[in-house]
Amino acid sequence: MSVTTAPDWVRRRTEPNWLARLFDYKPFLVFACLLPAVGLLLVFLTYPLGLGIYLAFTDTTIGRSGVWVGLENFEYLLEDKLWWNAVFFSVFYTAVATIGKFGLGLWLALLLNNHVPFKSLLRAIILLPWIVPTVLSAIAFWWIYDPQFSIISYLFVDVLGWRTTNIDFIGSAWPARFSLIAANIWRGIPFVAISLLAGLQTISPSLYEAALLDGSTAWQRFRFITFPMLLPILAIVMTFSIIFTFTDFQLVYAITRGGPVNSTHLLATLAFQRGIPGGQLGEGAAIAVSMIPFLVAATLFSYFALARRKWQQGESND
Repeated sequence: MSVTTAPDWVRRRTEPNWLARLFDYKPFLVFACLLPAVGLLLVFLTYPLGLGIYLAFTDTTIGRSGVWVGLENFEYLLEDKLWWNAVFFSVFYTAVATIGKFGLGLWLALLLNNHVPFKSLLRAIILLPWIVPTVLSAIAFWWIYDPQFSIISYLFVDVLGWRTTNIDFIGSAWPARFSLIAANIWRGIPFVAISLLAGLQTISPSLYEAALLDGSTAWQRFRFITFPMLLPILAIVMTFSIIFTFTDFQLVYAITRGGPVNSTHLLATLAFQRGIPGGQLGEGAAIAVSMIPFLVAATLFSYFALARRKWQQGESND
């Protein structure tokens, strides 16, 4: 009696080819996914940054490749009164504008966090100064600050009769500086307000209810609940605000172009003026590179401010 075997209907598993095995290899897959982003960063960020740092140590001018001069450009900057003036105004501009934006932005966020009529519409309106392109905002403020056609001067002189002459907003040093700070605050408030509003909405209402049962005041709830819970977001938003304000270019250049008498130059506008219209690419790059320590300090501020709040992320403070 012979035994017959059943036919083998199961298809044999074929071995994957080398290409399939390559894409199944996780390190290669990670590398392939990151390669486009790394390429864009290298082309549009790393290369310009590296070239700028290299030019800062040369005497390159427009139309002529320079030679290596070491720290000569930076030694010249330390003796340049205009550079020191730009450093002073950059720090002053950043400090005052950041305080103004965060004071008004936090106040506005606290208001919008309450139940008010047309809350969604108000949030959309508040974003308008941030959405409008910077150059258009700068042109609008340039018209507002115009010594002859200023709408503010028209109100004070022709409508209210409180003055006999127009207000000179940008004709002298300190009025021009405070006018630029006011324009920067107006433009930066929406970013701060919306960011802090998002942080406020993550705070549990039960914390406020428990505080109310304990008889706490509004200031105590803000001091012991709102501010500590908002501090991580506050640190991040403040860091971005400091970086954006310190490196501001469009607003200042479009309104005053660094005037009057170079009194409103930031480091960014001074670097542009020396490097492009002035033709001294090496010196302009050195001014731009001198901004790096300030930006690193702002980043370190954010890091240490966040490190103090590790308990909110389930970690222990080191």
